[in-house]
Amino acid sequence: MNEEETKAGLAQTPGYRYVEKMGKQLFVAGQVPHNSDGLLVGLNDPYVQSHQCLVNLGKLLEIHDFAKEDIRRLVVYVVGEQTNLSNAWAAVVEQFGNGVPPATLLGVATLGHVDQLVEIDATVIKA
Repeated sequence: MNEEETKAGLAQTPGYRYVEKMGKQLFVAGQVPHNSDGLLVGLNDPYVQSHQCLVNLGKLLEIHDFAKEDIRRLVVYVVGEQTNLSNAWAAVVEQFGNGVPPATLLGVATLGHVDQLVEIDATVIKA
């Protein structure tokens, strides 16, 4: 983490880097549904968790001088049944409207944190 990420309210992540910036490219690690205190939000609610992941992604874009229009690819990982995938995807559609970047929505067996249902990563490139 860097100082700007901490100031923006992203949770402390010892041994974990949020992004790798290379010129006009930003490779974003999977964003998890943690608030600025490092606490999981939206217990059992994939919509709320997806929303928090996108909030965290937005903070990273701003910190590193990128915009959501620069997102070239999203991958949304969701634990659970089809309903969880649909609810997580609803938050993505709400965030981007008709401008959802190319995206993959994947059902997975488990994610890295207890009770985590959603994780979102992105590849971001300025035109």
